[in-house]
Amino acid sequence: MAQRFTELSEKHMQFISEQKIFFVGTATENSSINLSPKGMDSFIVIDSKRVAWLNVTGSGNETAAHVQHNPRMTIMFCAFEGDPLILRLYGTAKGVHRGDPEWASLITKFKPLPGARQIFDVSLALVQTSCGMSIPFYQYIGERESLNNWAHNKGEAGIREYWAAKNKVSLDGIATYVVEKSG
Repeated sequence: MAQRFTELSEKHMQFISEQKIFFVGTATENSSINLSPKGMDSFIVIDSKRVAWLNVTGSGNETAAHVQHNPRMTIMFCAFEGDPLILRLYGTAKGVHRGDPEWASLITKFKPLPGARQIFDVSLALVQTSCGMSIPFYQYIGERESLNNWAHNKGEAGIREYWAAKNKVSLDGIATYVVEKSG
């Protein structure tokens, strides 16, 4: 059932482009495991061995804290319509903040999103597919605009204040550097 690949195929890339949601898993050696759903058309394939996703401001910032200490990241896509499939991407992630030199070239690859906080640039080590036959069908209705509206209403200064109050450390007290590296 499961198949392993050293890189993304065109078929994998097509599948990714059709998905509306993906899930990201990270952890340090001693931290809580973080598993986050992501959406908002924030994922791109750079090439067959490299992907990236734009992280927007949220209630926590676990991923940013984790990848500084353990850059392992797993990204999972599931087919909720059409043929069943689960696609997992295993790789090494680097958090790119607004103040980092790579930010300027990477941010242009994404649709603008208010509250953009980091980009995670992931070098792939393994691509795995599995059947996904137990995943139920769900119908996509549309994007929720609540987070975009919240970030837009906060404005740039309000977002930075929020980062300082809510996003500077992980649940386990690991620094995220979102304020210090935001440029």
